[in-house]
Amino acid sequence: MFENMDFSKMGEMLQQAQEQAAKMQEESAKKEFTSKSGGGMVKVTGNGSGEIIDIEIDNSLLEDKESLQILLISAVNDVNKMIESDRKLAATSMLGGLGAFAGK
Repeated sequence: MFENMDFSKMGEMLQQAQEQAAKMQEESAKKEFTSKSGGGMVKVTGNGSGEIIDIEIDNSLLEDKESLQILLISAVNDVNKMIESDRKLAATSMLGGLGAFAGK
């Protein structure tokens, strides 16, 4: 497992990993993810930090509280899944990049 690892470069690798993680976190916060439910009657937008930044609700739903709640929950859950998926992809990408340093 560690045959090709140059341990003298471990500090450099950790420094680069920290820098890359900070950069990814900054870039992620700028990303926006949007989900629609009910044929677009509810639209929820979140950012890469996991914050909900916008919610749009069609006026026709204001009279139907139960439907509004269901569609809102669905859209929020979908946005959260998108954000989590993006985070996992970024982490996998970062870890894959660290492998390039292991053989040097």
